[in-house]
Amino acid sequence: MAANNIDEVVDGLAGIVRDSVRDADRAGYFAALYRQVTVEVRRGIHTGLFDDGPRMDRFDTLFGNRYFDAYDAWRRDRTGPRCWREAFGLLHDPDTIIVQHLMLGVNAHINLDLAISAADTSPGEAIHALKRDFLLINDILARAVLAVQGAVGSVSPYLWLLDKFGGRTDEQILDFSIRRSRQEAWDNALLLAGQSGARRERTIDLLDARAALLARLIARPGGLVRPAIQLIQSTENKDVSTVIEHLDRALDGPPSP
Repeated sequence: MAANNIDEVVDGLAGIVRDSVRDADRAGYFAALYRQVTVEVRRGIHTGLFDDGPRMDRFDTLFGNRYFDAYDAWRRDRTGPRCWREAFGLLHDPDTIIVQHLMLGVNAHINLDLAISAADTSPGEAIHALKRDFLLINDILARAVLAVQGAVGSVSPYLWLLDKFGGRTDEQILDFSIRRSRQEAWDNALLLAGQSGARRERTIDLLDARAALLARLIARPGGLVRPAIQLIQSTENKDVSTVIEHLDRALDGPPSP
């Protein structure tokens, strides 16, 4: 699938969510989070939040299409960027918990796709004018992530163990990962905006390799996190379709019991 504007990105994500609910496909976990973030970005465009609404529409469309391309490549023949292959390859793994699926999608989309999309939107010196709008998305992401993580807690009641054993007692798990990664994505966007040809492709390949390594660390953490994940998994809601629908309503109001 290929989107021509942010409305089509939202529609495409909604379609993946619907298909995932129908097929009990864990791809719907990240798609539900991403759809809600995109809806909030679209609202920001319509309300004049960004300095340049049409530019943000182009940016979000390029960003969305990178996800759609990776999703389609995996469905077609198990190809695509390495970091996305790591994420999609765990969709049928019953030992991977809900928040890991979300973090794997966040990792691939932000640590690889975001910088490329920003540089494609505003190449060369034009990248500097994009910075304020780029960073404004942090606030949108923070709101969406807090809502979605609250929803995850409703279907994964022992999720708090990741904070306890992962050493992040004062930060939300997903919010921590996203904020740190987005700053790095901006630095990488500045780099890519000034590159072309083989040099640019080499940089993208290195970003993909790094994101793939991070994906493996997310999927198979060491130390006390591993037994914590096993306990979390044993208590999670195992009805994939129900979990997707629950996550997809996260921004509609407080999580249901």
